[in-house]
Amino acid sequence: MSGHGHEHGPGGHSGHSHGVSADADRRWLGLALALITVFMAAEVVVGVLASSLALLSDAAHMLTDAASIVLALVAMRLAARPARGGFTYGLKRAEILSAQANGLTLLLLGAWLAYEAVRRLIAPPAVAGIAMLVTALVGIAVNVAATWCISRANRSSLNVEGAYQHILNDLFAFVGTAIAALVVVTTGFERADAIATLVVVALMVKAAYGLLRDSGRIFLEAAPVDVDPDALGDRLVARADVVEVHDLHVWQITSGQSALSAHVLVEPGGDCHAVRRDLEDVLRSGYGITHTTLQVDHAAEEVLQLALPGERETAGDPGHCEAPHGPVHRDEPHHH
Repeated sequence: MSGHGHEHGPGGHSGHSHGVSADADRRWLGLALALITVFMAAEVVVGVLASSLALLSDAAHMLTDAASIVLALVAMRLAARPARGGFTYGLKRAEILSAQANGLTLLLLGAWLAYEAVRRLIAPPAVAGIAMLVTALVGIAVNVAATWCISRANRSSLNVEGAYQHILNDLFAFVGTAIAALVVVTTGFERADAIATLVVVALMVKAAYGLLRDSGRIFLEAAPVDVDPDALGDRLVARADVVEVHDLHVWQITSGQSALSAHVLVEPGGDCHAVRRDLEDVLRSGYGITHTTLQVDHAAEEVLQLALPGERETAGDPGHCEAPHGPVHRDEPHHH
């Protein structure tokens, strides 16, 4: 006896965390963008005059900071648009595209800076240490302010986190540049400029890897990192009247918004509506998943009688899927 496929939990989509609070986040991001843009222009001039690769690398990094914030602001506007037409989830994954773009720019810029740093280690040019030091110290202050601005935004959004990582890495870069400048001023060791650049490159690669990994998981519709689908399926099938759970899928629509779908079979005399409500409550309270699609059907009696432990018999049971995706969960020993 079928009948309750594709039903959403009570309250529809209320309670979702969609990752951004548009008005507040835009203000903080806009303020950080203004700080970065003004200082970046000044730093390019000083970097050229001082012949400092570390300063120019910081300026280039700040350019990607500005680009990442612009991308974040654009992605926020796109994500806020209502779902319509063929985009049934709206454009919420524009945020994830932005995060991937941030990660890629960090990698590409890091590769160029690493090449230039190695070249300067071999043949270091003369560096104006005082100008480099003063600019780096001002840069630290500007980046502390910009980092604080973005930290006030909602970093549960991978989009905002991407912009934050850009600026946080830039702050570390300026600290490294200041140390290198101090070394140049006190010892005359000009290769410190290139060494500081390589340290910055390592930080950029680390941040880029994290952004690309997390955004890639969302694009590949992997389960959220804090959810074990096998353990979740076992927990659902252990609930009263539930015989089997299969075709269980859990993924992220965008950062901070998970979704789940599953086919649930209940005892022939069980209340499908009550089971659905119970499972939705487990998902909401235990995993924070409120966007659910549960197809709930009665299991055929002959299947219950003929199936051996750990096996599924589908003959004569229209409620079963012909080709289930993923493991089948039963309230008995079974393989995942």
